[in-house]
Amino acid sequence: MAAEDGTAQEYVPQKKNKEPTETEKRRKKIVPGSLMKAEIRPGGGDARPSDGDQVIYHCTVRTLAGVVVESTRSEYGGKGTPIRQVLGKSKMLLGLLEGLPTMLRGEVAMFKMKPQMHYSEADCPVSPPSSFPRDDELHFEIEMIDFSKVKVVSDDLGVIKKVIDEGQGWESPREPYEVKAWISAKTGDDKVILSPKQGEPYFFTIGKSEVPKGLEMGIGTMTREEKAVIYVTNQYLTESPLMSVAGLEEVQFEVELIHFTQVRDMLGDGRLIKRRLRDGKGEFPMDCPLQDSLLRVHYKGMLLNKEKTVFIDTRIDNDGQPLEFSSGEGLVPEGFEMCVRLMLPGEVALVTCPPDYAYDKFTRPANVPEGAHIEWEIELLGFEMPKDWTGLDFQGVMDEAEKIRTTGNRLFKEGKFELAKAKYEKVLREFNHVNPQDDEEGKVFLNTRNLLNLNVAACHLKLGECRKSIETCNKVLEANPAHVKALYRRGMAYMEVGDFEEARSDFEMMLKVDKSSELDATAALKKLKQKQQDVEKKARRQFKGLFDKKPGEIADAGTDDRGEEQSTSENQKNGDQEDSNGTDTEDVEDVADEPREGLFSRLWPTGRRLLSALGLQRCAIL
Repeated sequence: MAAEDGTAQEYVPQKKNKEPTETEKRRKKIVPGSLMKAEIRPGGGDARPSDGDQVIYHCTVRTLAGVVVESTRSEYGGKGTPIRQVLGKSKMLLGLLEGLPTMLRGEVAMFKMKPQMHYSEADCPVSPPSSFPRDDELHFEIEMIDFSKVKVVSDDLGVIKKVIDEGQGWESPREPYEVKAWISAKTGDDKVILSPKQGEPYFFTIGKSEVPKGLEMGIGTMTREEKAVIYVTNQYLTESPLMSVAGLEEVQFEVELIHFTQVRDMLGDGRLIKRRLRDGKGEFPMDCPLQDSLLRVHYKGMLLNKEKTVFIDTRIDNDGQPLEFSSGEGLVPEGFEMCVRLMLPGEVALVTCPPDYAYDKFTRPANVPEGAHIEWEIELLGFEMPKDWTGLDFQGVMDEAEKIRTTGNRLFKEGKFELAKAKYEKVLREFNHVNPQDDEEGKVFLNTRNLLNLNVAACHLKLGECRKSIETCNKVLEANPAHVKALYRRGMAYMEVGDFEEARSDFEMMLKVDKSSELDATAALKKLKQKQQDVEKKARRQFKGLFDKKPGEIADAGTDDRGEEQSTSENQKNGDQEDSNGTDTEDVEDVADEPREGLFSRLWPTGRRLLSALGLQRCAIL
């Protein structure tokens, strides 16, 4: 909007009023003279508590005549345990909320409070004890024992940690890490209930209830060599081998975290476990070989039997030479590679592995029986990151891409479709940063990208991810609607999910755009026709006799026709054999043997057509 003199007015955004906190709203209720303070004993230092600090204090409440109403001190009938609260988080009386931040450590003060400053406050968050004179003006004698910054571990303030000495690094133990720590414990009135054992620190595993729950939660926020006090209230004091907690209201644990062993449940079901025996160099996980890399390891393989039979030790059996392999290429058992990717250089780890992640799906050494559970002791000597494409010319980029694509093709032929797909997708990601400089480079780049997308689509098909295969083929067809290979592969994916009309359209389009694809397209149409007939036969059996019953009766859906089942299976097999020499083999070898389709998933589209042919748009029985 222009000003009257023709100059533009500068826009100044209006600041939104910040919503006041509950504490701020409560403090606005305070009126002059409702809270008075008298110092009885001076404190030390200059520091005073602020919001977020834990305060520990004794409190004695008296009437103006000096009669004790309640107290935390044992000489006045209390338990002798001081109050522990967190300013700004704990539920507190308004007079204490305002008065405690004015005190020094060790100070004793008397606060004279009007009723509206203690339990007679409107919407007071603290309930008064029975027979408490809530409508009287009272004296609150407070001794500020201590205050400090703390970490609130549980939202209900049942577990709070006070750091005494900072630790090293950033990593904290979690389930199922193994922990070594010195632990002592005392009650709120300083009665020692647990002394550290002589000689060795306490050893336990996170997640196995070997220490009280609250203590485990607090230790889970600590780092190596950290020393802290962990305050735990009774709802988090669970029984454990460490100590008995029966009848305790609150316990203060003093903990020095000596060491913890990183233990990882790699599959989440307890079958593949990686246990770190020796720390490596660097920061986890930033300095781990997470990306595909060239790795060098020494390892010892053992059977998980009573004898722990060693079947290989690279320090002995390989002339002392380490194993060198490229990750992401299926060159070692899957469980082995998963764990090595989470190791730091110099780290030694012990891995226990189930058969399906060890040698049951990998070339098995002669002295390893089928179904054997394996234990590997692995040392990661070092690794080399893959070559950086930055600075490469166009031909250099294409050469690197071809190397990775060739590796993907090998993995595909070996049936390792996930690994193959990862290779193709890696190149496609790198291609996002490639800019061809002329028409010739653009043509080569586009053809290579299309080829990679079709290979990804083939992997999706093998993995049963037909919709993803269709989406990937669409990327090619958007740039070239007449791409025969993409039409063929998308048609096969449509056929797998039962979209027969879409599949037929793609195969017929192949005939129109490229006469040389007639053999493949004709074979695909024949297979499509056979599959559609098989589905309709299945549907007829499913609904046979459905409409021959009287009203209120329900027919048995489906009959056991083993002859037709066998015929269907044979026809499907023949169709797959016909397809094995199709167009798919041109970009990834041996890819044309498509995954078998789920017959049930294609039943309903045909069922709807059958019902429509019978003149029934809806079926109440169904």
